[in-house]
Amino acid sequence: MFKVKLMNKIAKVGTDVLSPLKYEVSAEVENEDAVMVRSAALHEMEFSPNLRAIARCGAGVNNIPVEKCTKEGIVVFNTPGANANAVKELVIAALVLASRDVVGGIKWAETLAGETDVAKKVEAGKSAFVGHELAGKTLGVVGLGAIGGMVANAAISLGMNVMGYDPYITAKAAWSLAPSVRQASDYADIFKNCDYITLHVPATPQTKGMICEKTIAQMKDGARILNLARADLVNVADIKTAIAEKKVAAYITDFPTDETVGVAGITAIPHLGASTIESEDHCAIMAAQQLDEFLTCGNIRNSVNFPTVGVPMSDKPRVCIMNENIPNMLSQITSVFSSQNINIENLANGSKGEVAYTIVETNVVTSDEIVEKLKAIEGVFGVRTFA
Repeated sequence: MFKVKLMNKIAKVGTDVLSPLKYEVSAEVENEDAVMVRSAALHEMEFSPNLRAIARCGAGVNNIPVEKCTKEGIVVFNTPGANANAVKELVIAALVLASRDVVGGIKWAETLAGETDVAKKVEAGKSAFVGHELAGKTLGVVGLGAIGGMVANAAISLGMNVMGYDPYITAKAAWSLAPSVRQASDYADIFKNCDYITLHVPATPQTKGMICEKTIAQMKDGARILNLARADLVNVADIKTAIAEKKVAAYITDFPTDETVGVAGITAIPHLGASTIESEDHCAIMAAQQLDEFLTCGNIRNSVNFPTVGVPMSDKPRVCIMNENIPNMLSQITSVFSSQNINIENLANGSKGEVAYTIVETNVVTSDEIVEKLKAIEGVFGVRTFA
């Protein structure tokens, strides 16, 4: 029986995917084979020697020591796209918040509590909160993955002109875009030509601080910036200066900090992007399904540190091998089987960065001798068998 430790409250509809006949699932289990987590920080966690996988119910994995996990042969999963609709809907709300001082207007209206002739005073005072319409304005979408693509299409439906840029866009993502979404030539093309800019990229060394004094200088005066992706994408000091100088008209962020709360021109949403019942359910189900598939048959999909490799489960014994992504590795693995006169029925292999993963199905149950020979190959750091 596999043990799965819950580091946060995980939606029951997700944990129910893990059959009690095969899994013990709770926050109290010890010597766990897998972990399910949402926001809990795992960097200081002492991992069980049995730990094989961590499933993050969400897209970001900043709370997980991914490099450490890779070295220890622990597969880290995330759930890309499971919360995309929830975030898309909040981005649409953020577009409105960036255009019209809805929050300021509501706060002002609340100050009229207890007064007389409130309706008359509202009519007299509402001009202080006049805003702009979205229709006809140009939105720049930086990153056209699951969320960015949905935002681009939704903005088209709102009557906006949309430009998008993503140097890593997949064919599937490109086909999902509305035909009227224009392709920008680079980030600068977005910055120079858009009234609104929304960010939908991961925080990497290349994207951290991408919105800064230099890139803000390229933007239109009065640009409005939305960041519901990652806090690190925006240099806070530079955005505050730009707002004070009226270069940027509004900044909407889903990541409040000491430096952003209570600042005029900045609307700080309390990290609500994926905070819907539906999103939490979708993420939990997807995370549990990926864990189940990996633990029971070795298939990997949606891992951030290992390649996607899968073979449909059959009645044939299989071996799964983790190894360094170096030349001649696959031939060494197959030679171990051929040297024992074992036929390879199916084989799947993939690599991601410095690591590779191979699934081998054979015609006989793999012996301890074969496992030891595989482990003895220089660069192999993990072997699992499935009878």
